[in-house]
Amino acid sequence: MNPLALLAAAPAVPYDKAGRYVAAAFIVFFAIVLIYVGIMATKLQRLERDLSELNAALDRRDHEQDPVA
Repeated sequence: MNPLALLAAAPAVPYDKAGRYVAAAFIVFFAIVLIYVGIMATKLQRLERDLSELNAALDRRDHEQDPVA
């Protein structure tokens, strides 16, 4: 039998251990996604806070330059 065909037929990891590796890979991937989402949520909160501060400063400036009353 051709050695390449034998290598292709044999699994790289035995099937009884493969499930654990797949589960571990999914857990690691899920953890990375959760960390990424958490970082993006934190950045979004900071940007929203900065934007509201800028809008408030702009409103104050407009009110000081052109008072209505």
